[in-house]
Amino acid sequence: MINAMHLLIYSTDAAADRAFLRDVLGFPYADDGDGWLIFKVPPAELGVHPTEAGTERHELFFMCDDVEATVAELTAKGVELTRPVRDDGFGLTTEIRLPGGGTLGLYEPKHAKAYEL
Repeated sequence: MINAMHLLIYSTDAAADRAFLRDVLGFPYADDGDGWLIFKVPPAELGVHPTEAGTERHELFFMCDDVEATVAELTAKGVELTRPVRDDGFGLTTEIRLPGGGTLGLYEPKHAKAYEL
C-alpha cells in the first residue's frame, strides 16, 4: 500500500535550494551524502484540477494557517515573494522565490483540509 509521497524540485542551484529548505524553512532532513538532503515535509494532500489537453502540469504549494503572518516571517528572513497575496477563491495565495530561481506556491486554504483527516 502507498504510505508516503516523494516530491521533487528541479533546480539550477540545488545546493542553494537545499540550504534554503534546511536553514530558512527549517525542515528536518536525512543526509544521503555528498550534500544530497532528503527533507521531511509537513503533512500533504493531493488535488486534481481539470485542464485543457497539452497544458498538463504539476504544482507544489506549501500550506499555512495564516498567510500574512507566514509571509512576514519569511520576508524577515530575506525570502522574496514573486507576487502579492491574492484571494483565489480556494484560498489566499502567493509565491516564494527559491535561491535557485524557481518558485513555490504558498497558501492559506479556505477549503476543508484533507491532511487533518
